[in-house]
Amino acid sequence: MPAGVCGCCGPLRPRYKRLVDNIFPEDPKDGLSKSDMEKLTFYAVSAPEKLDRIGAYLAERLSRDVVRHRYGYVVIAMEALDQLLMACHSQSIKPFVESFLHMVAKLLESREPDLQVLGTNSFVKFANIEEDTPSYHRRYDFFVSQFSAMCHSTHEDTETRTRIRVAGIKGLQGVVRKTVNDELQAIIWEPQHMDKLIPSMLFNMQDADDLDRAGHPSSPSGAGQDGEENPAALAESCFRELLGRAAYGNMNNAVRPVLVHLDNHRLWDPNEFAVSCFRIIMYSIQAQHSHHVIQQVLGHLDAHNKNTPRVRAGIVQVLLETVAIAAKGSVGPTVLEVFNTLLKHLRMSVDFELGESSRRNSASSVSSGRSKESEERIVQNAIIQTIGFFGGNLPDYQRAEVMMFIMGKVPVYGTPCHTLDTVKIGHHGTKRIQTMLLSSLIMVTSGFKSKTMAAALPPPFLDPLFSISLMEDSELRQLVLEILHNIIDRHDNRAKLRGIRIIPNVAALKIKREKISKQDVAFMKKHGQQLYRHIYLGSKEEDNVHKNFELLFTTLAVLTIELANEEVVIDLIRLAIALQEMALVNEENMPMFIRCGIMALVAAYLNFLSQMIANPPFCQHVSKVIELRNMDAPYLLPEHIFRDKCPLPESLDKEDRVLYFQTADMAECLAGPGYNAERLSIPYVPQVTVLYTVGKIIHRCKQTSRDRLTRRKSFVDTISLQVDIVSNNLPDKSQLAEEITFETLKKAIDTTGLEEQEREKRRQVMEKFQKAPFEEIAAHCESKANMLHDRLAQIFELTIRPPPSPSGVVSISAGHTQHQSVPVYEMKFPDLCVY
Repeated sequence: MPAGVCGCCGPLRPRYKRLVDNIFPEDPKDGLSKSDMEKLTFYAVSAPEKLDRIGAYLAERLSRDVVRHRYGYVVIAMEALDQLLMACHSQSIKPFVESFLHMVAKLLESREPDLQVLGTNSFVKFANIEEDTPSYHRRYDFFVSQFSAMCHSTHEDTETRTRIRVAGIKGLQGVVRKTVNDELQAIIWEPQHMDKLIPSMLFNMQDADDLDRAGHPSSPSGAGQDGEENPAALAESCFRELLGRAAYGNMNNAVRPVLVHLDNHRLWDPNEFAVSCFRIIMYSIQAQHSHHVIQQVLGHLDAHNKNTPRVRAGIVQVLLETVAIAAKGSVGPTVLEVFNTLLKHLRMSVDFELGESSRRNSASSVSSGRSKESEERIVQNAIIQTIGFFGGNLPDYQRAEVMMFIMGKVPVYGTPCHTLDTVKIGHHGTKRIQTMLLSSLIMVTSGFKSKTMAAALPPPFLDPLFSISLMEDSELRQLVLEILHNIIDRHDNRAKLRGIRIIPNVAALKIKREKISKQDVAFMKKHGQQLYRHIYLGSKEEDNVHKNFELLFTTLAVLTIELANEEVVIDLIRLAIALQEMALVNEENMPMFIRCGIMALVAAYLNFLSQMIANPPFCQHVSKVIELRNMDAPYLLPEHIFRDKCPLPESLDKEDRVLYFQTADMAECLAGPGYNAERLSIPYVPQVTVLYTVGKIIHRCKQTSRDRLTRRKSFVDTISLQVDIVSNNLPDKSQLAEEITFETLKKAIDTTGLEEQEREKRRQVMEKFQKAPFEEIAAHCESKANMLHDRLAQIFELTIRPPPSPSGVVSISAGHTQHQSVPVYEMKFPDLCVY
C-alpha cells in the first residue's frame, strides 16, 4: 500500500502518532490537553521501546511549527517533551534524549527570544535529571557555544536582553551540572570550552560592576529582581559552582581564561573587578589547589614584565589578595617561588625607574619622566606590600626560611652577591633595592616569635644584616634596627619604649619579661660582642638624626629586657661608658650634635637600666648626674638636644666630672653578690675585623685624613683585602712551655695593658694603610701570603712524609739514591700502637 494512503487514513496511523496528535488542540491558546497527555505518558511508560519514535515524531512536528511560526504549538510540544522526560527513566530514554536535545537546539537557533528562553528552560530541567547510566556519545559543544552567545546578547530592548542573558547563564549552569560529575564528559574542561564558559560569566559580572560604578542599577527592574533574574548574581553563582567542581588537573584551564579576559578588557587598571574575581576563585576552589592559582598569576606577571607600570601594579595587587587567602591554608611548594618572582620584578622595576630618570635630558620630558618614576614606585610599593603580607601570614618555621631567602637577595657591599648585579644599577639603584628589601623584611618579621635567638638570628642572616647597619646611610641603619626590634622583642614592649627620653618610673610601664634561657645566654656569649660593636659604631655616624638615636635607645632597652643576665648587664654598662668616652675624647672630630646625642643616649639608657636592675645606689648615682645636667648642661639630655633649635655648646669639658657617669662610682654601686663590678674597670673596645678594599683605602686617603679607624665600608667592587691585626711573630717553644702559675693566670685576667697595646697597634696598622703607597701595601700583602704558603708547605711536608720502617727509607742526595736503615728499637710509635 502506498505511504500516502496510510497518511490520509487516521485509523491506519501508528498508535504513538495518534496519541501525539491528540495532545495538540485545534486552538493553541487552549494549551496542552491534560487527559490526552496522561494517555501518551501511560503509553510511553508501558511501551518504553516506543520512546524514540515518540521523540522523533514530536521533533518533526516542532520543527515544522517553528518554520511556520506557530509558536503556540511549539510551546505545547516542549511541555509534552518535558513531562515525558520527567516520567520515563528506563534504558530506552537515551534515544529519546537525543530527539529532545535536537528540539532544544532548534529552539536555541531561532532568533526569537521567547523560543530561546523556552529551549533553555527545558534544557535546565533535563540537566537536573540524574541518569542511571552514562552516555558515551553525547556531546554538548553546541550548547556551550549557543548559551555563551546568549550571555553576550546585545538586544536593543533592555528587559529582553536581560532575559536572554539570564537564560544563557542558566543554560551554562545546566551544562556544568550535567557534565562535571560525569567522567565521560571531562572534555568540558578542555580549553576550547573553558574559553567560552568563563568569559561569558565574567562578562555579566563585569557588566553589573560597570553599571554600579556609573551609578545605575544592575538590572532594569532594580531592587525588585531576585538573585535568579539578576545576570550578575546568577553568573557569580555559576562561576563559583564551576570552580568548586574543578579537579586538580583542571585548575589551569579554569584560571587561564580569567587572566585572558582581564587582559582583553583592560581590567588591570583599575583592578577592582580583577581583585573581586580572584577572591571568588580563591574562596571557591579547594584549599590544596591554591598554589595552582598563584603559579598562574606569577606566570602572567612574567608575561607582562614590559607592560605599563599600572598594569604590573594591578597584577601584583591581585597576587597580594591571592596569597593573603592562600597563606591561611596550604600554599604548597610555591612559597619561595612567589618571593623569587616578586624580587625579580622588583629589580626590573628599579631598572625601569633608573632608565627613565637617565633619559630625562630635556626640560620638556621632566614631567613625563617623573610621572613614570612615580608609577614605578607604585609597582615597587605593591611588591613590598605583597612580600611583607605574605611572609607575615606564614607559620614561624616558614617565615624563618623566607627571612633568610630575602636577606640573601639584599646586595651588601664588600660581599659577593649572586642575585643582583649592583654594577649595572649603580649606587642609587642598589640603595633603592636595599631599602625596599629591608622594608619587606620589617613586614615579614613583624609578629615573629622565636623561642631562641639562635634560631631567629643565625649567622648567615645576622652577618649581612650587621654589614648593612654600617652603611653610610641613616635610613638603611634605621631599617636594620627596626628588623632587630621585631626579632628580639618577643613580649611586645617596643610601644612602651617608643621615643628616647628620661623615664621617671620604669615600673609604671609594666614591662613584660621572662627569665633568660640557657640558649639565649649561649647566644649572647657568642654574638653579644657583635651586637655591642654595631651599636657602638652606628651611634657615631655623622648623618644620624633623631630617629637613629631613638632606635638605638630602643635596641639597648630591648636587649636589656630580653637577653640580659648579670654578665650582659656589665657588658652593656661598659658599652655605655665607652660611648660616653668616645663623645668626650672625640678622636674622630664628630659634629657637636652627634656628640651631645650620644651623651643623651647614654643618659636615657643608664636611667632605664638602673631601674630595671632595681639597684638603689646605682639609680641614685644616675639620677644625680641627670639632675645636674638638667641644671647646668641640658643639651646632654634627650628632651633638649633633640628639640628644634637647641643651642649647642662649643665644646664638652671633660674635667667637669659631675656631669658625666663615673666608672668608679658605678662599680661601687654594683659591688656585692651578683655582678662582677671589677670588669667595669676594663674599657670596652669593639672587636673589629677591619675589612677594606685597596681602592677604598686609596680613595679615602686622598679625600681626607679624618677617616674613622674602625669603620667597615666598601663602595667599589674590587678584590677585598682583609687586614688581620695579629702579631707577625709566632711564640717560641720556651713561651709555649712556660710554667702556669698563679701569677701567670693573674696576668692573663688583667687585660687592661694588653688592650691599650692592642689599640695602639691597631692605630699604627691603620695609619700605615692610610699613608703608605699602593706598592708598599701590595708588597706587604704578598709577603703575608708567601708566609702563609710556606707554613702550609711545612705542614703538608710533615703530614705527607711516610713513617720510618725497618727496611729503610729512600733519600736522594746529590742525585744518588741512598737507603738508610732504621732499627726497630729506635723507631717512635704512637702511644695507641704500643702493646
